Amino acid sequence: MVTPEEDPSREPIAPQAGLFDIPQGARQARARVVLLTGPSGSGKTWLARRVGLPVLNLDDFYFDHDHPGLPHRHGIVDWDSPETWNSAAALDAIVSLARTGSTDVPIYDIPTSSRTGATRLDLADAPIFIAEGIFAAELVKQAKAEDVMADAICIVRPRAATFFFRLSRDLGEARKPPLTLIRRGLSHAREEPKKIAHDLALGCQPLTFSEAEQVVRAHVRQALLVRDSDS
Repeated sequence: MVTPEEDPSREPIAPQAGLFDIPQGARQARARVVLLTGPSGSGKTWLARRVGLPVLNLDDFYFDHDHPGLPHRHGIVDWDSPETWNSAAALDAIVSLARTGSTDVPIYDIPTSSRTGATRLDLADAPIFIAEGIFAAELVKQAKAEDVMADAICIVRPRAATFFFRLSRDLGEARKPPLTLIRRGLSHAREEPKKIAHDLALGCQPLTFSEAEQVVRAHVRQALLVRDSDS
């Protein structure tokens, strides 16, 4: 069976018309963000690297393990809950990048569940950047309100594929003890449809890996055309 992304006769997916038609007098963004989410193991990080755009890793905005009031599940902090994540700081970083082209971002160590430092992210002259993470959909409404968003995408893949890729990555990076990773992986697989439905309800469009890459590259082309026409 030929999948949609393998069908050469299928019309290319393009960004929605008018995304870069900014009203006169509105706050101008020098760059716009593609919010990229999807189940853990869906390929968000790989896609971000593949398209070659600046990337803001939203997982670096997790709270430290000893942050007060974190939710717990399975006897450990429930890192799959948005309550373990500093959404306000993540949004501030996105807005700063879009309007100024650079910002300071935290460095987070997943095995120790703690922030270990900070680094400077500079967009150079990129008109589009990616903010990727499992909680990216939580920022769709705010990014639209700040007028800095180009698109919001949820990568959708078969559950067996995301389970395999997630477990291989987590074991390879020794993110947590193996039994914890397996237990969390099975939980992720069971809850994956609900996670995807949640992200779509918040405003993300569901795309395969190939479709997502096509859309991101189209956004870059469109943004460059707008920039050239304004210069």
